[in-house]
Amino acid sequence: MTADVWLPIPPDELTGLPEGPAYRFWDGAEDFPADPADCAYYVVPYMKPAGIGVRPLASMRSVQVVQTLSAGVDSVEPGLRDLPAGVRLCNARGVHEASTAELALTLILASLRGVPDFVRAQDRGEWRGGFRPALADRNVLVVGYGSIGAAIEDRLVPFEVARVARVARSARTSARGPVHPLTELPGLLPEADVVVVSTPLTETTRGLVGADFLARMKDGALLVNVARGPVVDTGALLAELATGRLTAALDVTDPEPLPADHPLWRAPGVLISPHVGGPTSAFLPRAKRLLTDQLTRFVNREPLRNVILTTGTTPRA
Repeated sequence: MTADVWLPIPPDELTGLPEGPAYRFWDGAEDFPADPADCAYYVVPYMKPAGIGVRPLASMRSVQVVQTLSAGVDSVEPGLRDLPAGVRLCNARGVHEASTAELALTLILASLRGVPDFVRAQDRGEWRGGFRPALADRNVLVVGYGSIGAAIEDRLVPFEVARVARVARSARTSARGPVHPLTELPGLLPEADVVVVSTPLTETTRGLVGADFLARMKDGALLVNVARGPVVDTGALLAELATGRLTAALDVTDPEPLPADHPLWRAPGVLISPHVGGPTSAFLPRAKRLLTDQLTRFVNREPLRNVILTTGTTPRA
């Protein structure tokens, strides 16, 4: 195999890469490392501004695999229309579960226990105690029960939650119990003290957390979004927050990045982190293992992991 492989990590930093391809380093720079037409396996640069990752796709006439280093693939989907049929799109399942689940739990605990208020009081030199909600004995609803949703539940269980309800696109049985289909979501929302959103961004989930969704949440419930900003209708969320009926912890927002003058910054009961669920010290070792394994499979013509869709066919479940 003499085709090019484009990597956003310098090839000499990846141990165990198979011989054969010509490895090219490209992390979103203005100049391409080689002719995109010769690229057979393209690994999309991670955490770059919108449009960077899709820029070479229109010229990649020989590409066979597009590999993201993110769990979601929505950032590259606009470029797929430029590709011939048969190109496999793979995500980074197995890379971000631990970090994203850690942050989800951090946002839940910080919001329930009032950590942002403590930090503000510390800045003012004020000692302010009082009772706060605990995570123990709470009902939690995980909307989007893929690998990240399952990792979130794994971390919730030791905190003695009363119940974890699970929702995905379709019904199934997981190792921890039944997974409800999206059609049953309206009946589950009123029972949840904490609702964690970890869905991919698709046409089905865009705006999923809208006025009706939020109205069904119980008084005093906490919404946590570690999915994508557009899954939540920002205007509808602001309307609920203004009443004080709900609180929210958001790692992602719509728009993103959130402008300094956006009302969401100053809405009552909101904790915002700047889309940091994935980029931690856990990312690089897992990303390197994934790429080495995938490229070994590619060179040996073995089935790839994490194939989300193949262009020209129906997306996989």
